[in-house]
Amino acid sequence: MYANILLSTDGSDVAKKGIEHGIGLAKALSAKVTVITVTEPLPVDYGGGHAGGWIPSQEEFDRFDAACKERAGKVLDEARAMAERIGISVELLHVPNAHPATTIIETAKSGGCDLIVMGSHGRRGLRKLFLGSQTSEVLADGSVPVLVVH
Repeated sequence: MYANILLSTDGSDVAKKGIEHGIGLAKALSAKVTVITVTEPLPVDYGGGHAGGWIPSQEEFDRFDAACKERAGKVLDEARAMAERIGISVELLHVPNAHPATTIIETAKSGGCDLIVMGSHGRRGLRKLFLGSQTSEVLADGSVPVLVVH
């Protein structure tokens, strides 16, 4: 049914549940698996009007990028270990300085994925509106089927 599955993680406990479920599904279907983690760019406040804003130095950008790369490496290593315990291999992908939902959708399309698996907190009502959700964006904007794991 599914031959090429994209698993998305940010390293959170909720995302780990999605990874575990996706890896189990991939094993049952003998599907190819790519695990993606996306790190957003350092927020910059250019200010407006009378506000001074904050523009980081190149050193601050470099430290931020290095920290994101290190964190992504740990998240992906954890996903690889989960897959190895179940007996499958996975391709690992870190996309830095990008919007997660957009990147997940684009990666699924360009990689020929036929399913995206993501974790979600399952928030409802106003909490969902204020907190936002990468999963909600992928569901709303993507064309690839999405399996949401709570």
